[in-house]
Amino acid sequence: MNIRPIRTEKDYDDALDRVDMLMDLDLKLGTKESDELEVLVMIIEKYEEKNWNISEPDPIEAIKIRMQEMQLKQKDLVPYIGNKSKVSEVLNGKVGLSLSMIYNLAKGLHLPLEVLIQPPHKSVY
Repeated sequence: MNIRPIRTEKDYDDALDRVDMLMDLDLKLGTKESDELEVLVMIIEKYEEKNWNISEPDPIEAIKIRMQEMQLKQKDLVPYIGNKSKVSEVLNGKVGLSLSMIYNLAKGLHLPLEVLIQPPHKSVY
């Protein structure tokens, strides 16, 4: 087992290749190779987290994407947000989400609270 930190893209690619090779071996838990695989995966995850940190999506964009996925129209959000004009204001970024809206949208549209509670990426006026 020759495990070292991942510092470059080449190191990263080499680690991924080694993981692929180890995964093909149908390893038994507790072996030297299975331990190597476990440690490599942790190192790879840390490298990806550090170098490719992906931020949460904009809450309004997340709502719009979920609307498309569920084939919803603006009027379908009335139970979660309020009246039709309030839905329009929220989706157009004119007003922010209240706590009750966040709760209702998370529950009704199955969106993570972490996405909905962050400030929108666009300015809200």
